[in-house]
Amino acid sequence: MLGIPRIPFWLGMAGLLPFLLGATMQFLHEPGGTKLLISYGTVILCFMSGVLWGFATKSGGRDQLWAYGFSVIPALYVFLFVENTILTPGRITGGSLPALWFGFAGILLLDVLYQMRGLAPRWWMRLRLLITAVVLTCLFVGANI
Repeated sequence: MLGIPRIPFWLGMAGLLPFLLGATMQFLHEPGGTKLLISYGTVILCFMSGVLWGFATKSGGRDQLWAYGFSVIPALYVFLFVENTILTPGRITGGSLPALWFGFAGILLLDVLYQMRGLAPRWWMRLRLLITAVVLTCLFVGANI
């Protein structure tokens, strides 16, 4: 499994199912696909913010400021730019899927930074590249149908 430990690999793959379902629903013009992609994408992007916070706990010295600071960016990004949050309750329009696409692309860059600084496990980027490729494809399909 590409040198990725079994449990993170399979949990990561299972975590792709709602993205795949939402994109499939959009492709088939079934109602609810957009809401599924936005709702689940919001949860996962915030979850990934927490993962980065966990990586930040391994930092020390001057690295702590940027490591903890950058870890909260994905959650703040969702709060500010993805609709149907506290700032835009009940509204869902087409802008949220592109916003999530850029959010997931951006967190991949943060993953690279944390990996380069030795805060993430060695196998982390192999898992993240695989998962992110699928997520970005699903969000692209969802936004362009």
